[in-house]
Amino acid sequence: MVPSGSTTGVPVLILASIPSPSSNAIHIGPLQLRAYGVMIALGVLAAVWLTQRRWEQRGGEPDDIARLAMWTVPAGVIGARLYHVITDNQKFRGHWFDVVKIWEGGLGIWGGVALGIVVGVWYARRQGWDVAGLMDAAAPAIPLAQAIGRVGNWFNQELFGRPTNLPWGLEIDVANRPPQYVDSATFHPTFLYEVLWNLLVVALIIWVVPRLLPHLKPGRLMAVYVFLYCVGRLWIELMRSDEANRILGLRVNVWTSTIVGLSALAVVIAGRGGGRSAEPEQAVPPAMASPGSDSSGG
Repeated sequence: MVPSGSTTGVPVLILASIPSPSSNAIHIGPLQLRAYGVMIALGVLAAVWLTQRRWEQRGGEPDDIARLAMWTVPAGVIGARLYHVITDNQKFRGHWFDVVKIWEGGLGIWGGVALGIVVGVWYARRQGWDVAGLMDAAAPAIPLAQAIGRVGNWFNQELFGRPTNLPWGLEIDVANRPPQYVDSATFHPTFLYEVLWNLLVVALIIWVVPRLLPHLKPGRLMAVYVFLYCVGRLWIELMRSDEANRILGLRVNVWTSTIVGLSALAVVIAGRGGGRSAEPEQAVPPAMASPGSDSSGG
């Protein structure tokens, strides 16, 4: 909130808010692109770049990750869409052609990460790569892609939370408001909360976790990512106001966050101590250095 003058001489507090884009398209000359798709594409490019940098620190070849992405990116999109369709199937009944309209939103990260990892492991083994090293290299890249991709939800005016009068409340057009909140003008920007949380996860994995867990076994940084993401997703999910299927009164994604998060935590705990470190020991540029040690990569 910011103070403003008044004719009575008494300061008036004006509530600030975050506006939503008037269109979900980005115009480049005569070309019109769906912002949701653009943000996902930018997220993928950022993830490929970061994974490649970290993979090279582990002895990988410069073009390995670009070739890997040709398999994992389509798999991730398919898995993410399948998860959304399965868990929100009521939205597609009688409109099954809408299943392919991913540019309108509707990707479940759980399915995307799961199928992407499965295909990635398959491809890495086929190439004879160090699978554990690859998982560690990709661990912070996935939340980076998620952070960028979430901005697409802002353009679509979707996945926001319950009404709020906080200064950072998100303005939502009447047509996009839930029926029960049609008279509310601003909502919790849960997309923004997740963007910030994902960026924090990236920073923790690169600069903090290796210092706290210097002897974490190779491959377990991926489990650290999953656990940290689930922690953030759990409290964000509890703020959401959009329609969702429920089990025992809780949203499906609340259960998913809890079960997957606890499973990932168990993997992290089991991977503490013994064996070689999850981080490489060669010197790397400071911008990409990991906090595992003074000479380890991020």
